[in-house]
Amino acid sequence: MAPNPATARNTGKSTLVGLLMLLRLRQWVKNAFVLAPLIFSGEFLNLPAIGQSLLAALLFSLAASATYVVNDLHDIERDRRHPTKSRTRPLAAGIVSPSQAGLLLAGLYGALIGAYFVMPGVVQVIAAYLVLNLLYTLVLKHQPVIDIFTIAIGFVLRVYAGAQSLAVPVSPWMFVTTLCLALYLAAAKRRQELAFSGTGGSRVLERYSVALVDRYAEMAATGALVFYSLFVISAKPGMVVTIPLVLFGLFRYWYVIEALDGGESPTDALLGDWQLALTVLLWIGTCIWALWPMPA
Repeated sequence: MAPNPATARNTGKSTLVGLLMLLRLRQWVKNAFVLAPLIFSGEFLNLPAIGQSLLAALLFSLAASATYVVNDLHDIERDRRHPTKSRTRPLAAGIVSPSQAGLLLAGLYGALIGAYFVMPGVVQVIAAYLVLNLLYTLVLKHQPVIDIFTIAIGFVLRVYAGAQSLAVPVSPWMFVTTLCLALYLAAAKRRQELAFSGTGGSRVLERYSVALVDRYAEMAATGALVFYSLFVISAKPGMVVTIPLVLFGLFRYWYVIEALDGGESPTDALLGDWQLALTVLLWIGTCIWALWPMPA
C-alpha cells in the first residue's frame, strides 16, 4: 500500500514541531545576560558592537539548546515515567526519535565549531559552558548545593561571553552580582520543584527542603542587591536610580513564587507576569538613559 501523503506531511510537521520543542526556544530569553556588557560598557550606540553582542547571544542560545538535547537524551527513560515530562518532552513523548535528536545535536555543534573561526573568544567560553553542563547532566545535578552553583555559573559564563564579544573588561562587581542573582533564581526553581513535585521530581530534591532553599534564595537575593548597589555606587553612580527597580523586581519575583505559584521556570515567570516583565524593560531603559553618552 502506498503511503498516505497527508499522513506523511502530518508526521513531518509533527517531527518539526518536536525538534523546535527540543530546542526550547522560550529559554533563549536567559541568554539576554550576554548583552549585559553591551549596556554597561556604553557601547549600545555602536552598531558593530551591537552586531557582535547579538551574534554572541545567538551562539550561546545554540549552545543552550545543545545542552537541552543532551539532557533529554540522557534522561529519556526517566522522563517517560514522569507525569508531566512524558507529555511535554518530545523525546519522552515519542514525537522525536533519538536518532533525529542526535542529528540536531550534531548540527548545533557543527554551527558552534564553525563560529570559532569568527568569534574564537566567545566560542571558548561556550565550550566551557558545554563541558560544565555535560558534567551537570551526568553527575553534578545529583549533588546538593553544587547543582545550584552549577546553574548559576552558567549565567556568569553568559556575561563573560558578552564581554569577550566586545573585548571589554567586566567589573568583578558584575560577576558577583550575576552569580548571586543566578543563585537566587536557581534556589527559587528548586523550591518550586519541591512544592509541586515533591522529592519525586529528581534525586537531588530528596536532599533539600523548602525551608532550606528559601534561606538560600533569601541569602542570594540579599547578596545580589548589596553587590549591585556597591557596583552602581562605585563604578556607575548615574545608575543609582535603577536600584529601586532591582529591589522591586526581587520582591515581585518572590511574590510570583509564593502567591502565584510561579518560578519553577524563570522564563515562564518573566513572560507570564506583566509587572515583572515591565520592571525588566524599565530597568533596561533606565540603564541606557543613565549611561547615554553626554554631548561633548
